[in-house]
Amino acid sequence: MFDIIIVGGGPAGLTAAVYGRRNGRSVLVIEKSVFGGQIVNTPKVENIPGFAEISGDEFAEKLLDQAMGQGAEVAFENVTGAEKRGDIFEVTTEEGSTYEGRSLILATGTTHRVLGLPGEKDLIGNGVHFCAVCDGDLYRGKNVVVIGGGNSAFVEANTLVNTAAKLVMLQDLPNFTADAKSQETLFSHHNVETHVNTKVTGYITENGKLTGVAYTEGGEEKTVPCEGVFLAVGLIPENEAFAHLAALNSWGYFDTDESGKVMTPGVFAAGDCRSKSLRQVATACSDGANAAINACNFLS
Repeated sequence: MFDIIIVGGGPAGLTAAVYGRRNGRSVLVIEKSVFGGQIVNTPKVENIPGFAEISGDEFAEKLLDQAMGQGAEVAFENVTGAEKRGDIFEVTTEEGSTYEGRSLILATGTTHRVLGLPGEKDLIGNGVHFCAVCDGDLYRGKNVVVIGGGNSAFVEANTLVNTAAKLVMLQDLPNFTADAKSQETLFSHHNVETHVNTKVTGYITENGKLTGVAYTEGGEEKTVPCEGVFLAVGLIPENEAFAHLAALNSWGYFDTDESGKVMTPGVFAAGDCRSKSLRQVATACSDGANAAINACNFLS
């Protein structure tokens, strides 16, 4: 029996674990993939408070060590469901385990939508990225491709355009769908090239290093040389298994405010999985702190 069970071991979940332990509560963090979350795929991070520069993997390791050093327990399992039975939450995993807790923090994060092309998995973090703020400076003075055409894609592109030698936008729809101001800002730069009605068909590599992208445009096969690709084709929250405990908005994110409280007393949401305007490590940690303090208040 734990005071707090945390589903998800990214920055939000691990920060929640630290705050829970510092308030004298027993804590279990259950993570299905890798402790630290998506940040581990980023080779260099420069926007985490307190670190001028740190790899995502090193930051994740420090955060995990801190949580465990405070006394948090961890489990490397895939949570498949959670039920409230009286005053107790029962959490089950794919591996067959059942854990009981007096409160529950959902820090399930999101998954970046990918293209599913051959070799893509090996290139993520090594030529293929999702966050221009995190990784854009790796391609200063180089050619980059942004795949996507909505607001998220233009946020990434407007971050990259000031440092990249050339920026190419590939959109699969007939038009870009970002707001007019974002498009106007990007297209005012001379180093931007755009293509619509495209379909990316493959990554071009040499000795394991990304050198370009293959795509079709109007049925014609084309290639564009580049050193970096930024995918902005959507995020996928994986919250459906908890929808009976925490309401989802129309995009599938947990519907909650800054406190992390959801519709079920004793359940809190934190990090990228909840409805919010900014998804960064700093805001995930903030969410984790809020959720843990509110969980402790609930237990009190």
